[in-house]
Amino acid sequence: MGVRAQAQSLNSRPRLRPTRTAAPYGFLAPFIVMFGIFLVYPIVYSFLISLSHWQSGHLVFRGLFQYRLLLEDGEFWDSLLNVGIILVVQVPIMLGLAAVFASLLNSRRLRGRAIFQLGFFLPVLIDMVAYSLVFSFLLAPNGLLNHFLGIFGLPHINWLNSATWSKVAIMLAMTWHWTGYNVIILLGAMQSIPTEIYEAASVDGANPVRQWASITLPLVAPILLFESVLSTIGTLQLFTEPYILTAGGPEHSSMTPVLYLYQVAFQQFHFGYASAIAFAVAILIAVLSILQLRVSRVRATL
Repeated sequence: MGVRAQAQSLNSRPRLRPTRTAAPYGFLAPFIVMFGIFLVYPIVYSFLISLSHWQSGHLVFRGLFQYRLLLEDGEFWDSLLNVGIILVVQVPIMLGLAAVFASLLNSRRLRGRAIFQLGFFLPVLIDMVAYSLVFSFLLAPNGLLNHFLGIFGLPHINWLNSATWSKVAIMLAMTWHWTGYNVIILLGAMQSIPTEIYEAASVDGANPVRQWASITLPLVAPILLFESVLSTIGTLQLFTEPYILTAGGPEHSSMTPVLYLYQVAFQQFHFGYASAIAFAVAILIAVLSILQLRVSRVRATL
């Protein structure tokens, strides 16, 4: 048999086609089932509850009735105002401190940087309930902070029972707990910047401050944006600190949307209205996150 005949016989043979099997779907099935049971189903059921009302032990469809009540609920809007004040004041301060501390830790002149990095990150490892309880003792009327104020002849501050200082107390606790988390992320971004850029800037006569403003800050700006989005989401979901420190008081001056949701659901047992609050907060978080990303893209194009 010639070479041409052998080639024709090979081409005439049926080619093996890959067959689809159910094995990949079998491996994915446990995750899909658990995902549907513990995430998709609760979200769908919660949305249905937000559109319904319990009557004689049964759900009665009421449409957007719960959401119309939410628009007229002054306490809910007060909680949004409270968390908005915390967001506008605390997040910039925290990110600013994180940028400064990360720059100091990135200095080659600093010895024992690993120890300082661990010291900044340790607060993140402490449970939120535990550190909130500690701050409740520190900020008590006879607490340690007022004791230090008395040593310097300063008047005591009613941290936890004042409409203004209760917000400040929550901001202090949050800043202590989360600054180190942002420091470590920013430090990783700063350490990834090539040293040749700083060496070239030094040759051109740029001092360390100018290098930080012209090189470090622009290059870590995307990381700062990422941290600001995470901080916005976390602040809008604020619950543990106000629940333990102030319980939303005095007179709801430190009430947050999630704390208000908790009170409506588990103290007043209005689960449909609480579900409406949850979806309203989720939509607000999504809108603010999208706006932050859009604004950053517009600035990047300028």
